[in-house]
Amino acid sequence: MDTNKVQIHGEESVQNVGPSKITIAYQRFGNPALSPVFLIMGAGAQMVNWPEGFCLELASHGLHPIRFDNRDAGLSTHFSDAPVPDFAAIQSGDFSTVAYTLSDMAADTVGLMDALGYDSVHLVGASMGGMIAQTIAIEYPHRVRSLTSIMSTTGNPSVGQPDYSVLANLGSPPYDDRQAYIDWQIKSRKALGSPKYPLDEEAVAQIAGLAWDRDHDPLAMMRQAVAVIKSGDRTEKLRSVKIPTLVIHGESDKMVDIRGGRAVAAAIEGAELVTFEGMGHELPKPLWPVFAAKIANLIRRAETSPQ
Repeated sequence: MDTNKVQIHGEESVQNVGPSKITIAYQRFGNPALSPVFLIMGAGAQMVNWPEGFCLELASHGLHPIRFDNRDAGLSTHFSDAPVPDFAAIQSGDFSTVAYTLSDMAADTVGLMDALGYDSVHLVGASMGGMIAQTIAIEYPHRVRSLTSIMSTTGNPSVGQPDYSVLANLGSPPYDDRQAYIDWQIKSRKALGSPKYPLDEEAVAQIAGLAWDRDHDPLAMMRQAVAVIKSGDRTEKLRSVKIPTLVIHGESDKMVDIRGGRAVAAAIEGAELVTFEGMGHELPKPLWPVFAAKIANLIRRAETSPQ
């Protein structure tokens, strides 16, 4: 299908969203009259981390993708007045420095649905975004038509864990220099990316630079990460999810081990699990048409199945 004919709308924002009354920045692709697909990104990532080309692929299948910045990302509201997360205390069960949970982020997303006039949407979430999408499907089942969980996990600490040796070698991203931040993002993608698919360093640098220019809050990703920890294990609650579900995971994912994806698929009755050899913690460009086709097929099934 011809992605060149798909309309790309400008970035917009809406205020007083959800119970927390936050601002959310978002961008639409394609025809707003078509099936809405909310794209939910992961920790420390902005809506621009959903590649424009991938959004266009989805739109070319007769869908209406909407990507947006989560709280504490990009141009959406940042919780800068929140306490600095105390990881040592959090690991011992003291959550007093955790400002919010995945349930709060789920409520933000449902608030965006309300603001844009949708009773229900299709959800596609990557990494932490997959966890948020799962939480919405659990807590707001009538607002979700289908669920696609990409490179994500259940919250069970025995599965879906990162390779901590890789993370230790990366260190923390620098937030005091634009070029250093871009270089770190390239280094990160090389370490966590896909051994089967060559890294497009120019494309990574372009998105990293755009992300820096939109926002570079040094504590935002930490606040999101501890929200994941506090939210705990969703496995049993996921058994209540009855909507058409697709789980996509890379077999070489060093950020969320593939056992996390398998656990999500095992917890949701009827979920389809699709794994890709040589895919890491990213959305490799050669696989965009495959992902888009599988998501579109899921959505078509959801739209035609009796509720």
